Amino acid sequence: MEIGSILGFILGLIFMVLSILITSGYDIAGVGEFLHPSSAMIVIGGTFASGLISVKLKAFLASIKAAGVIFRPPILDPAAAIDTIVQLANTARKEGVLALEESATNMGDQFLKKGIMLIVDGTDPELVKGIMETELGYTDERHGSISGFYENLGAYGPSWGMIGTMIGLILMLGDLNDPDNLGPMMAVALITTFYGCILANFVFNPIAAKLKDISKEETLYRTVMVEGMLSIQAGENPRIIEEKLKSFLAPALRSGVGARAGGGGAPVVAGGDE
Repeated sequence: MEIGSILGFILGLIFMVLSILITSGYDIAGVGEFLHPSSAMIVIGGTFASGLISVKLKAFLASIKAAGVIFRPPILDPAAAIDTIVQLANTARKEGVLALEESATNMGDQFLKKGIMLIVDGTDPELVKGIMETELGYTDERHGSISGFYENLGAYGPSWGMIGTMIGLILMLGDLNDPDNLGPMMAVALITTFYGCILANFVFNPIAAKLKDISKEETLYRTVMVEGMLSIQAGENPRIIEEKLKSFLAPALRSGVGARAGGGGAPVVAGGDE
């Protein structure tokens, strides 16, 4: 569970409510003035309607579902992946490349399993590299389209807020005979803009940014795997492979490599493909 995402949403709500309470002199009724169902309907409904128009229905549903990843991101441990690859390199060095087939059978990570099986089948190294990088590229493209979807929603939200404000102003200007209602009607008109800004800056744009961050982590994770598999196929020394792959990691993460089972003895890691 990603605590940061949950904590961010909770803190954002707390700060908004406290700000309203302080401004209204701690009058609970002041919070109620910011709750307007019809304004929420036009902004939220309109934003998602625009999102539905912008992509195919299947992509829309997949993108909505993908938002859950910010709360439960895939468990990606590059250090554990390096340990696994070093273990595989030791197996290939001692028993031959064909011995990797048994190890691949028990792998939970389908990306690594696919690459190892290509190596076991004697596939040309350039072809292995091409296949794995193509799969990685399409994964990046798919992730990019989902984060782009939320960036678009972040742009639609304020626009629908302005549409709601204009509707409110039109209705207000059409009823100028009652000056006492002008203030409340103006407040209602502005609430839609308020809702649009919240959707953009508190929901959709942060989701897009978090998805991009998770995608970068997965790209690094997969890149380490590809480089490691090609090194195994080239018959490089396991120690050299370990040092080469550690260069992909930040210095703070490198100490975790080799810490499991005396180095190279880590269990096969499981990675998700969102």
